Amino acid sequence: MAHFVVLASFTDKGIAAIKDTAKRAKSFRELASTFGVKISTIYWTMGRYDVVLTLEASSDESVAALLMKAGSLGNLKSETLRAFSESEISSLVSKL
Repeated sequence: MAHFVVLASFTDKGIAAIKDTAKRAKSFRELASTFGVKISTIYWTMGRYDVVLTLEASSDESVAALLMKAGSLGNLKSETLRAFSESEISSLVSKL
């Protein structure tokens, strides 16, 4: 499984409905499972980003589709980072 870190910020619509953020997170977990994506963690944060998530998925495409769907709802804008574990990066650099 591939790992991803998602950095997200609330849109004006998302912050206006901040009281529903935990409920939306639950719905997002359910939506993610329909795309074959597992949400490992969701953190609400202070600073540049409002939410940080870690995900696991079998493909980049499934994460991209999930985040396009989530983005189309209008509550968040996100930036996605593909993450590599220590063993994955060791395997990659051994090919250099």
